[in-house]
Amino acid sequence: MDKKILKIGITGGIGSGKTTACRIFETLGIPVYYADDRAKALMVDNPILVKNIKNLFGEQAYATDGSLNRIYIAEIAFHNPLKLKELNGVVHPAVWQDGEDWHNAQKHAPYTLKEAALLFESGGNKLMDKIITVVAPVEMRIERVLLRGGGTMSRSDVEARIAKQLSDEEKIKQSDFVISNDGSQALIPQILKIHQTLLDLK
Repeated sequence: MDKKILKIGITGGIGSGKTTACRIFETLGIPVYYADDRAKALMVDNPILVKNIKNLFGEQAYATDGSLNRIYIAEIAFHNPLKLKELNGVVHPAVWQDGEDWHNAQKHAPYTLKEAALLFESGGNKLMDKIITVVAPVEMRIERVLLRGGGTMSRSDVEARIAKQLSDEEKIKQSDFVISNDGSQALIPQILKIHQTLLDLK
C-alpha cells in the first residue's frame, strides 16, 4: 500500500510573504502547488473552464488570441458579488481537481504544499491535513504590495483586496502553524521547525 503523502495548505493575506515562505520550503525539497498561478493557466488552457467562463461573461471574456481579458472580468466580478461567486464556482472545482492530480503525482515527497491566498474563503482548508498561515501587520503588507507592484495598484486597491480576505486573527484560529513575517523573527528557523514537525508526523 502506498504511504500517505500529507497535504499541507499554506496561506496568508496579500503582501504577507507566503510566496517567499514557499520558496524556502522548495529548497528543502518540498513540492509546492501555486493555486493562484494554476488558476490563471487553467482559465486559458482548460476547454471546459473556458466554456464556463464565456457562458458567464460572454465572448468578450477572451481576446482574439485566446488570452483572458482580465480587466474586463475583474471590472464585472468585483462590482457584482453574484458574478464573483459564480466565477469562483467554476474556477475552484477545476483548480481543486488539477491540484489533486498534481498531489497524487508527487510520489517521493514527505508532504506537499498547496499555496492559496483564499484557502479558507474557498473552503480548500477542509481538504488539507494541516494548515500554515503566514502573517504580517496590515500596514507592512500594504507597503510591500505597493513596492512590488511598481504603481500598478493603488493603496485603495490593496486595501479593498485585504477587506475581501479573512483577517489574520480568523486564519490563525483555524491554522496548525503560524509563520510571522514582520521582520522580528527570521523566516528560515520558523520554517525549519515546521518542516521537522511535519516530517515527524510520518
